[in-house]
Amino acid sequence: MLRSWLNLLVPPEVGAWSLRREFIAGVVNFLTAGYIIVVNPSILSETGMSKTALVSVTCYSSAIGCFLMALWPRVPIIMAPGMGINAFFTYTLCLKEGVPWQTALGIVFISGVLFIIITAGGLRERILYAIPTNLRLSIPVGIGLFIALIGFRNMGLVVEHPITLVTLGPLTPTLILALLGLIAVIVMEQLRIPGSILAIILLITFIALGLGWVKTPKDWVGLPPPIYPVAFKLDILSALKPLYWVPIFAFLYIALFDSLGTLTAISYQAGLNVGDKIPKLGKMLMADAIGATTGAILGTSTVTAYIESGAGVAAGGRTGWTAFFTGIFFLLASFFSGTISIIPPYATAVALVVVGIYMIKHIKEIDFTNWEEGAPAFFTILLMPFTYSIATGLCFGILSYVAILITTGKWQKITPILAFIGILSLVYLIISPTG
Repeated sequence: MLRSWLNLLVPPEVGAWSLRREFIAGVVNFLTAGYIIVVNPSILSETGMSKTALVSVTCYSSAIGCFLMALWPRVPIIMAPGMGINAFFTYTLCLKEGVPWQTALGIVFISGVLFIIITAGGLRERILYAIPTNLRLSIPVGIGLFIALIGFRNMGLVVEHPITLVTLGPLTPTLILALLGLIAVIVMEQLRIPGSILAIILLITFIALGLGWVKTPKDWVGLPPPIYPVAFKLDILSALKPLYWVPIFAFLYIALFDSLGTLTAISYQAGLNVGDKIPKLGKMLMADAIGATTGAILGTSTVTAYIESGAGVAAGGRTGWTAFFTGIFFLLASFFSGTISIIPPYATAVALVVVGIYMIKHIKEIDFTNWEEGAPAFFTILLMPFTYSIATGLCFGILSYVAILITTGKWQKITPILAFIGILSLVYLIISPTG
C-alpha cells in the first residue's frame, strides 16, 4: 500500500530515485521561489485588497498549483502567482485604468478558462505561430524592465519629476539599505546560493525592525488569516465587457508564452523530453491553466509555472515529489503571516529588480537586424515601462508588425488569428481609458 502511494508521484519511466533527494529539491525550490509570498501581497494590496488575506491566498494558490503538477503530470515543476502579470494586474488595470480589483480577478479567470479551451482544443500552436519569434521574445524583456522600474520606484531610487518625468531620488536611509540588499542578492546569485532573494528581504526587514522603521507584529506565528476578504469576489459578468477583451487576451497571451517557455526549459533540464518532443507538455499546460483559474477564484492574479523550478531540478528533483514537498512548504508558510505583514516595500523592491534582471536576458536572442520583427520588438520592450502598461506595449508591438507587413506588401503573413489580434489591439488603444 505504501509503495503504491509513493509511486503515485513517481512517473513509471523514472528509474532509481530517492525520497530524500526529492525532499531536498523541494526545500531548494521553496527557498528560491518563496519570495513570492512576500512580494505578491505587497503588489496586489495596492489595489485595495486585504494584504493579510493575500498572504494566505498566495500560499494556498501556490500549494494547489504545486500539487496539480505533482499529482497529474507528476513533474518537478512548481507553480505560484506570476511576477510581471501581478504588476500588470495592479499598476495597469487597477491603478492606471481604474478597473475594480474584483473585475480584474474576473479577467484573470476568463483568461484561464480560455487557456483551458485552447489547450484542450489544440489551438495554442496556432496562436503561438501567429506572432513572430522576435516579438514573442520581446514580451519578457519588456515585462522585466517594467517590474524593475516598479522596484526602483518602491525603493525610492527613481522618483517623479515635472520636467523629465523621472529622476534620481534622494539618498535616504531606506534607499541605502535597499541598495545594499540588492548588491547582496546579486553577489549571492552569482555564487548560486539558494534562497538569496527571500533571505535578503527578511534581513532588510529585521534591520528595519531593529532601527524602528517598521512596527513589531502582534504575532510572529499564528493561524493563517482568513481569505474571505478576497476569495470568491471575482466579477465575471463585468469582465465580459468588450472593453476588457484585450486585457483578457493580454493575460492569456502572457501566461501562454510564459508557461510554454518555462515548461519547455525545465522539461529539458529534468530530462522529461524524448528527442524534440515533451510527452507530458499537454498535461503540464492544462495543470497550468487550471492553476490560473483556481488562483482567480481564491483571489490572486495568474498562477503559472515557475522558472525557479530549475533550482530544484539542479538539486536532483526529477519527480512529482519535488513539487509536492514545495507545496507543503507553501502551506506551512501561511502560519507566518504576522511576520510577512511587516515587510516594507523597499525590501520587496529588491526582488522586483532581481527578477527584472532574470527576465531581460532574453534580449540577446532578439534579432534587431531584422527590421520587420526587430522594430515591433523594440516598441514592445520600451512602451511597456514607458506607458506603465504591459498591454499597451504588447498592442503597439503587434500593430506595428501588422502595419509593416501591409506597407511592404507581405499580406500573406497576416493570418486570420493575427488579424483578429491586431483588431483587438487597435480597439483596446482606442477605447482604453488611457488610450
